[in-house]
Amino acid sequence: MFFEWQGNQPVTLRCIDKNTETHDTVSIKLADLRESLLFQFKPGQFINLGVEIDGKMEFRAYSISSINGDDYLQLTIKRVEGGRVSNYIVDSLLPGDTVQALPPTGDFNCIDHPPAQREGSTKTLLISAGCGITPVYSMAKHWLHHAGQENESNVDIAFLHIARSPAETIYFDQLETLDAVYPDFHLKLLLKNREGTAHPQGRLNAEWLQELVPDFRERTVYLCGPSQFMQDVQCYLSDLGFDMANFYQESFTPAANAESVATETAGSTESVSVFVPDFAQTLDAQKGQPLADVLENAGLPIIVACRSGICGSCKCKVRKGSVTSTSQETLTPEEIEQGYVLACSSSVESDLEVQIG
Repeated sequence: MFFEWQGNQPVTLRCIDKNTETHDTVSIKLADLRESLLFQFKPGQFINLGVEIDGKMEFRAYSISSINGDDYLQLTIKRVEGGRVSNYIVDSLLPGDTVQALPPTGDFNCIDHPPAQREGSTKTLLISAGCGITPVYSMAKHWLHHAGQENESNVDIAFLHIARSPAETIYFDQLETLDAVYPDFHLKLLLKNREGTAHPQGRLNAEWLQELVPDFRERTVYLCGPSQFMQDVQCYLSDLGFDMANFYQESFTPAANAESVATETAGSTESVSVFVPDFAQTLDAQKGQPLADVLENAGLPIIVACRSGICGSCKCKVRKGSVTSTSQETLTPEEIEQGYVLACSSSVESDLEVQIG
């Protein structure tokens, strides 16, 4: 039996296991409270995870690193400096604890965007750095698990990951095992501190890309990692004549969005108000302030998870007034026409009337 999500409402899951991946990264497994139900998702997707910290439920988005159809969801979470939720999970979450979760979502996945088949073969290149390894690792396991099954073609996988050292490579042992066991899995690690290497390794560039994966032009590329890293890799591929129609990347850019909103807000002294009739509250705000911050600071029940305009958890309706939005990615044209916005990616431009939910 499959686990049934409750629409867009959070469900309660239990942490059944927690393992250390590196000195600052852990993997947790989440399962149904009562029975072993199977979880369905598209490899590469993420969930919005909620944990209670100091009496407040905090949500953040994390990619799923398990296989579709397992009786648990695995998330791999790296400590972030100043990260309220990531640090709590790494330091304090224990097996037996419960968390809240929203349904899997995300356009970056290998089901909606399958690898192209060329001349009878299907070849992919997965490129990642740091914790960006999580969604592409799930994709690789999916292809290997389904290889040879009915209506499933074998996928030749080049797995290019960049890290500082083997000790700081998430899933290092698992990746080496996959490389040893599966002839269609080709591990290419680019490590800054690797003893015994014949070449000084380090930052990925166009030369390293061509040396490590000479046939990259024949592959469909899936990319995930820090924002600047993804921008650089996209430029390398484009400059080397890669067909960008066969290129997909994760679109989380919370740091960039946060910086943009902060720039817009800085120095603003003009006061505006945000009226939320469903809760009979009128909130004070500053012009340019993120709408999500205004609603969160008032303690209203809005879930702000990815903070990058990707997950859609903070969707709300602006009935009166205007906002400036940097993302409408999860909204349909009909919702946009009706006035729906993503609060995390919208800054207040005038007095507003807002409907939550």
